Amino acid sequence: MKSLSRYKIKNPSPAQSLIIYYALAIFLGTLLLSTPLATKGPRLSFLDALFTATSAQCVTGLIVVDTGTRLSMFGQSVVLALIQIGGLGIMTFSVYLFIYLRVGVSLRGRRLIQDTLLHTPMNSWRQLIKGVIFLTLLIEGVGAAVLCTVFVPEQGWLAGTWCALFHSISAFCNAGFSLFNDSLIGYRANPLVNVTVMTLIILGGIGFLVIHELLEFALGRRKKNARMSLHTRLVLITTFFLIIYGTAMIGFLEFDRALAGLPFTEGLWTSLFQSITARTAGFNTIDLNAFAAPTLFLLMILMFIGASPGSAGGGVKTTSLALFFCIFYSRLKGSSHTNVFKRTIPNEAVTKALALVILAIVLIGIALFSLLIAQETTAPMESAGKEFLSLSFETVSAFATVGLSMGATGELTAPGKMIIIALMFVGRVGLLTVAFAIAGRTRRHAPRYSEENVMVG
Repeated sequence: MKSLSRYKIKNPSPAQSLIIYYALAIFLGTLLLSTPLATKGPRLSFLDALFTATSAQCVTGLIVVDTGTRLSMFGQSVVLALIQIGGLGIMTFSVYLFIYLRVGVSLRGRRLIQDTLLHTPMNSWRQLIKGVIFLTLLIEGVGAAVLCTVFVPEQGWLAGTWCALFHSISAFCNAGFSLFNDSLIGYRANPLVNVTVMTLIILGGIGFLVIHELLEFALGRRKKNARMSLHTRLVLITTFFLIIYGTAMIGFLEFDRALAGLPFTEGLWTSLFQSITARTAGFNTIDLNAFAAPTLFLLMILMFIGASPGSAGGGVKTTSLALFFCIFYSRLKGSSHTNVFKRTIPNEAVTKALALVILAIVLIGIALFSLLIAQETTAPMESAGKEFLSLSFETVSAFATVGLSMGATGELTAPGKMIIIALMFVGRVGLLTVAFAIAGRTRRHAPRYSEENVMVG
């Protein structure tokens, strides 16, 4: 009798496990949002519930129903729970739960946490996960307390506190869900709301490891001659540059258009806010349809770049952008390797950065083409350009898990919604994670043949 061992199902890889966990959370959220308890009035269709659950779990913020008016307190709570779980990562919650119950964590779980939160190995991974949970709750709590000073006097203690908590978690997790039907446009001139939300977005977008390292330096736990890791320096420099560049360009392009009727201070707040929120947060303090095409294209670039690795945000990540330009500069100098701040980047990281950017561009192109077909775009030439721009904006926003929209979300057909759902899922889980999950283990000893050159360019 032949052995049955060959027919055993292989254990899923960490990448496959992450996909399974996220899919299960979305499915559970869909079931809860489909119940009559989740809505005010008629219940959501299964597709709309699936879209909302995916958008919340993938911390995107694209909506087909208004969160504040259409969903009940229970429905809003489900959305907020999905945002929190998606922002931290389901495995972070799972490992913390295992630690709390004194249950051992498998090697697969450790590897998944390592890939999600760390760029270099650490021995104190349990302390790291506890620190992530504590730091997240602390930052969100402080943000909610500050926002309470604005929302409580306006809405009362119960509604104001809930509104502050909801927006604090949504901002830190870079989700962009809002209980106001115009997002934060009504608070465009409020410095306290602007500064609080922008700070939460930045902290949630630079990554937990960067925050941890900055706290280590701030509290004096590092030696005086210790330096920041290359990862942290690249994240901070790239983030600062993108914020300043985005603010300056939005102000320059729109000072005589969308910002023309605003006071200088309010226009500056608006430019700064949109520069920050475009990199995966999804809130807005101005109607995006008021922006000109060059500004919208700039926002698409910022959305495509996104946040930083190990954070709640999406996109191709700031470090990928930094490495991409470093690689380009090194090759122009004729160097066969990539150096940054007197450090040499491993070839594996270089390959991943290039692969991620290329895969992202290809995926967005395929998704946009499919979306144009699904939406049955047959508009006359004079309006086809605007519709193409709107769907392009929607596609990049979904992939980068941003949530900004020019209004195309509410016009999506059923096939169009399914395309955006798939795009949000892939954008959150990660292109490389999906690629590794499909391909399985990397072939360390792939065959190598004789070289033969081809013409390039």
